[in-house]
Amino acid sequence: MTEKPASEALIKAAFAARENAYAPYSHFKVGAALQAEDGRIFTGCNVENVSYGGTICAERVAATKAISEGCRKFTHLVIASQSNPPSGPCGLCRQFLAEFCDDEFPITLVNTDGARVICRFGDLLPLAFRPAVLLD
Repeated sequence: MTEKPASEALIKAAFAARENAYAPYSHFKVGAALQAEDGRIFTGCNVENVSYGGTICAERVAATKAISEGCRKFTHLVIASQSNPPSGPCGLCRQFLAEFCDDEFPITLVNTDGARVICRFGDLLPLAFRPAVLLD
């Protein structure tokens, strides 16, 4: 796969979403921007909860917003954080995204220092659990 860079608009959307993060416990703010096949951009931020188990990650917020609006096909995901190097999605988010992203799906990881890493979904979750019934 030729690594396709994210548009600047998608990167800006992820950073803007990060500003809305609710992270009073970890102080680790994350923003995500998911571009749908039709061009719409869906954003999300992490929302922590004192129970920890009730916390939802930025990537799943963006994906569930898109899915609730009828989108199931996506072209790119950007994840914005302050970590160096930029953080990838957690394991739960990787498995959640496996439902909607094939191994070639591009993900761009960015941080507040300007670093950018482009990877394929399959590099982040090799041999993802995908029952045959889910594959189109």
